Amino acid sequence: MTPLEALALHPLRSVALADGARVSFRDAGAVTEVTHVLLHGIGSASGSWVRQLDAARGQALRVLAWDAPGYGSSDPVASDWPDAGDYAGRLWAWLDALDVQTPVTLVGHSLGALMAARAAMVAPQRVLRLVLLSPAAGYGDAEAAVREKKLQDRLATLERLGPQGMAQARAAAMLSPHAAPELVKAVHESMSQVIPAGYTQAARLLARGRLAADLAQLRCPVAVASGSADAITTPASCQAVAQAAGVAWNDLGPVGHACPLEAPGQVNALLGLH
Repeated sequence: MTPLEALALHPLRSVALADGARVSFRDAGAVTEVTHVLLHGIGSASGSWVRQLDAARGQALRVLAWDAPGYGSSDPVASDWPDAGDYAGRLWAWLDALDVQTPVTLVGHSLGALMAARAAMVAPQRVLRLVLLSPAAGYGDAEAAVREKKLQDRLATLERLGPQGMAQARAAAMLSPHAAPELVKAVHESMSQVIPAGYTQAARLLARGRLAADLAQLRCPVAVASGSADAITTPASCQAVAQAAGVAWNDLGPVGHACPLEAPGQVNALLGLH
């Protein structure tokens, strides 16, 4: 079954938070107690975790994958220039709305790593384990000119091409050169549906993010992993994140940036989804 076919088994749900904002998400598993919470990257959405949701079906697990604020049917955060704390606050409000009481394995992919690490920092009692996949470290420690160029280049691409054109230009680069066409199609489908306003907020978060600083304050177990063929967050950059967290880097093999989709076996084993 292709990723897009499998996604039909995990339809979107939505919940209203205490402040009236809404979050859309997908879930899977055979128990009510949430065990894993999955946060996607900047050009993606909850469907990027389809193979992890598949793994939880019928198991004594419950996996939640959100659409980040400004993605899917999730309302954006209030700030035009948000930081990781804005997304962390929305994350915990969402889990409160779902009455999640027990600590979870919190997983962030790419930009989702910035959100996940800050969430773990502000509410450590709610995180059993933090897993960062192909983590984006953010440009908050870079020189101002570098930060601004990275942000403007990304936003200019979106403005010039639009979501559909951006997906056409970038989807294949999210995977290794030998990835199956069905994986490229799944990445393209997800990227083509980004909402420009939400993507712009996320890009500004990336420009301001300082993942290493948050990791330095964490006390929960941390794992960092990526593929050796990742050209977006390279092995060297992910190894630097692992070093900042004081842990070893996990090599997922010759796969690209969209590792939850391209390396589901390795990722699911790392997450404890069996």
